[in-house]
Amino acid sequence: MANLVNLERVSKAFGAVRAADGVSLTVGAREVLGIIGPNGAGKTTVFNLIGGDVRADSGTIRFQGADITRLAPHERCR
Repeated sequence: MANLVNLERVSKAFGAVRAADGVSLTVGAREVLGIIGPNGAGKTTVFNLIGGDVRADSGTIRFQGADITRLAPHERCR
């Protein structure tokens, strides 16, 4: 099964708050993945990092093998 989305050590801080700290995950094609955690754990931040609404401070985000880490949201949806 090919990887659809791959995050490698992705981090994002808002001031002193580290919303995502070294997140790594892989979602395969046709795979369903749930992200759970308490309020304020960074779940929405991870989705916003993948979609490009929030820019990662570090790490790599790949979609179907292509590095999309620095692409704008409208470029990612192409």
